[in-house]
Amino acid sequence: MEQTFAMLKPGVLQRRIVGEVLSRIERKGLKIIALKMMRIPQQQCETHYTEHRDKPFFSSLVSYMTSGPVVAMVIEGENAIAYVRQLCGATNPANAAPGTIRGDFGLVTQNNIIHASDSPESAAREIALFFDPSEVLKYEDGNQSWLG
Repeated sequence: MEQTFAMLKPGVLQRRIVGEVLSRIERKGLKIIALKMMRIPQQQCETHYTEHRDKPFFSSLVSYMTSGPVVAMVIEGENAIAYVRQLCGATNPANAAPGTIRGDFGLVTQNNIIHASDSPESAAREIALFFDPSEVLKYEDGNQSWLG
């Protein structure tokens, strides 16, 4: 089973739509195996978004992401990375299809509701940055015949 990292941005909590976003992930058949609400320290946020360090929006992105609590999670399932990114929709909410998380809830690219890992390498790096291995819980969901 593949694991991926996703994070709901501060606006999701401010708008009180955490449950709606989480239910979309679960209804897809993906399993949330770690979940926590937290405030990201600035240094951790800068490390998380290090690939954007030289871009003009970096400082405002870090300011937004540290402005309030976020919900960080590890999601598991077959092709979890691709499926979570598909559920998210295009990074720019203006280009995100209706029915996707960003298409339905996003208005501004920087505040686009959710972050999702884009590769197995970034998923592993981001999971390790936000979760201790003891916080990632493996559990059986019983009969999964409903997934087919």
